[in-house]
Parts: sequence; C-alpha cells; structure tokens
Amino acid sequence: MAAPCELFCWKAGFGLPSVNIDCLIVLAYARFAGAPLKIHKISNPWRSPTGSLPALRTRDEGSCSQPSQIIIQLRKQKYNADFDLSAKEGADTLAFISLLEERLLPSLIYALWIDSKNYVEVTRRWHAENISFPLNFFLPGRIQNRQLERLRLIRGNSSLESGEEAEKEVYRDALECLNLLSQRLGSNKFFFGDSPSSLDAYVFGHLAPLIKIQLPNCRLQYHLKNLDNLNAFCSNILSLYFPSEEASEGVSRPVSGTQQGSDLDNEPYKRRKQLLSVLVAVAAMLSYALFTGIVAIEHMQEEEPGGRASLRGPDQEEEEEDE
Repeated sequence: MAAPCELFCWKAGFGLPSVNIDCLIVLAYARFAGAPLKIHKISNPWRSPTGSLPALRTRDEGSCSQPSQIIIQLRKQKYNADFDLSAKEGADTLAFISLLEERLLPSLIYALWIDSKNYVEVTRRWHAENISFPLNFFLPGRIQNRQLERLRLIRGNSSLESGEEAEKEVYRDALECLNLLSQRLGSNKFFFGDSPSSLDAYVFGHLAPLIKIQLPNCRLQYHLKNLDNLNAFCSNILSLYFPSEEASEGVSRPVSGTQQGSDLDNEPYKRRKQLLSVLVAVAAMLSYALFTGIVAIEHMQEEEPGGRASLRGPDQEEEEEDE
C-alpha cells in the first residue's frame, strides 16, 4: 500500500484547524473527500517542500501549492468531493469561487494584514508568539508585504495602501458577496444539498476566520453575525469535520485529555523561551556593535595576562545565539 500524501499547513489557532485561509480550504476539502493525508501543522513556511503553505507532497507527482492545485492532485487519486455534482452545479461552483476570490478575499487580507490595529493586536501578535526565534522578528512583516502585493494584484491597483477609501471599497464588495452567499445557501445544510463539495470548502475557508478571529476593527464581522445561515454553516463544518479535541493538534487523530491540558501546563515554559529570546537578541546586538566598531573596548595593559577584555568571549556569545 502506497504511503499517504503529506500536507503541510499553518498550525491551528483561534479555535480553527488552521489560521490560514488557503490551508482551511484544503483541510476542509480533504475531510469532505475522505483523503488519507499525513498532516504537518507548522508555523514556518520554509519547512514545507515548496517553501509556502499549504503544500502537498506526493510520492509520484512531487509537491504543489495553492488550493486549486492541491485539490486537482487529490482528485487524480480518486478523492473527489464534487463527484456527484451536475454540470450546472459544477459551473456554479466555479462562478462562486471566482466571486469569493475577487470580492471577499480582498477584505479578509485587508482586515487581517493591512488594517494597522488588527495587524498589531491580533495577526502579528499571534505569528510572533507561534513562530520560533529569530524568524518571529521579521517573518510576520515579510508575510504582510506579500499580502499587500497580493491585494494590489487582485484589485488591479499597484499603489493601493491602507486608508479609509481602500477600506470602504473592499468592504463594500465583501458585503455584497456575503449577501449573495447567504441567499444561495438558504436553509440548506450545504450549498448543493446534504453533502459538502469544493464550494463548501472554499466558503468555509473564507468565512471561518471572520467568525472565529475576534478583530478590534472589522465592520465585516458585524455584518456576518447577522447572517444566521452562514454562521450555522461554518459551525456545522467545525463540529462535524473538525471537533474541538482535534482543532489544536490536527485533523488526522483525536487528542487525549492529557494532551489538551498540556497547553496550559506549558505556559511557564513559553515565558521562559520568550525571555531567553530577548537575552539572545541583546547578546547578538552587542556582538554586532563590537564587530562593527560601534562600541570599542580598551584592552588592559599586558602585565595582566590573566585579565579579560569583556565578561563574555565570542565563543560564548555564539553558543547563546545557537540556543
């Protein structure tokens, strides 16, 4: 029997199986199609085979990124959540996915990565706490820049920046998209009846962050709270396919009560790690200052051969940086 495919995605957070929109889409589709994946929940995109998340690694087809490419690979292996859809339903799926990416996605990028208050208090804070040192110092900012470029590409505006006009524009389109989705779903459990499809995975991936991540500045969340059927839609998927005991550890296996309690038990260790990171950063800055000549140390006279020019030698500083 062939080894299962490996899926690399952003780790869980905020009560979601992943904090990333694209990863949520792929995780949901894999669950809907029953694909037996080996899932790696990580917080460093460079550890994935493609250098980005999500990423699917297969034994025969190599590796690929982007939800659409990953879904195609899963379909090639006979894991197709759209198998029973009619031609019209297939066309509707493509139309609504395009609507999500053109109208709703820009508002999500803006709310999570461009709005300064949301970015500082929620997005950057989560990434800084969950990405290992020293990547947590610069990786969130690099992701923010890429998200801004992605937003500019989608909107067709190479000079788009954070501001009231840009916010009104992206939120207006998003509100219209949410209303259309609510009307199309109606009282159904899923968009095409009682079985989920790829459209449900895409809608879930876009809506779940708005429902679960509490942002200090996002009018879109207030509007979504009034659309009861969309809230129920996301809640049903989370409860059916991502139970609470699996949300923090992955979707491939249940988590025991001992494992669930380990997050609280590890809080002191997290604080120690943060303190150590600060100390190492200070040591690195001092080392840089010494080597560049910003700070100079006068050597003692040579009659004191046992004396030391500083409290720490270069070797010790390098060991602390490695730690």
